[in-house]
Amino acid sequence: MAIKSFKRFEKKFILNNEQYNELILKLEKYMNPDKHCENGKNYTIYNIYYDTENNDVIRHSISKPYYKEKLRLRSYDIPKNLDDKVFLELKKKINGIVNKRRVVMTLGEAYDFLESRKIPNFNDYTNEQVIQEIEYYLNNNKVSPSVYIGYIRNAFFGKEDKSFRITFDSKIMTRRSDLSLEDGCFGEDILGDKKYLMEVKFLGAIPVWFTQILSELKIYNTHFSKYGNEYMNYCLDNKNNSSKRREKIC
Repeated sequence: MAIKSFKRFEKKFILNNEQYNELILKLEKYMNPDKHCENGKNYTIYNIYYDTENNDVIRHSISKPYYKEKLRLRSYDIPKNLDDKVFLELKKKINGIVNKRRVVMTLGEAYDFLESRKIPNFNDYTNEQVIQEIEYYLNNNKVSPSVYIGYIRNAFFGKEDKSFRITFDSKIMTRRSDLSLEDGCFGEDILGDKKYLMEVKFLGAIPVWFTQILSELKIYNTHFSKYGNEYMNYCLDNKNNSSKRREKIC
């Protein structure tokens, strides 16, 4: 097993196709492609988010609290068997600062832990600490698989400052059925065709050269949560369906 821990600020932007293409050309001078994105190649990320029966986790999150956290199971390939690698992540946000605690394990180990709290065998204190954090979260929050969110990603990191990272997500597909990573990426596209969610991730300040490019291309900061937007669409669909049922009854 292995672990990674991230602590950073994040800002989000919605780009159209023209802005995206122009920005990619300008980034070549300052940034390198992620190791998964060489030669213009993108990759897909698959996630299962955990929530309560009443969607308490996402409802709390979209209220913009000082502190919030989410649990998700993630993979970078569609798992074919229980021995394939996945990532169990507890993502926290405290006053705008993102802290992500992550453990790598097999899909089978993840299922055993999430369903029966069976902790995988390891001899690493840090891994044990993170597993205990996640176990504490599960013991205090009655969550279960609630939403699938998958998307295509293009990513870059700074040539001078490798902690400065930019990701572009498109084809953000969501669903509330078939909640397993093994089922692959399908569902409702909540972003729209030829649109990109850009997330800028940094530790200190955004580089001046990047803010200048944003101004040139008229790209402005916005608020977009993948899970939050999925939930709002889900509520709207339920409201519309309820109205249709009432109209039919009347």
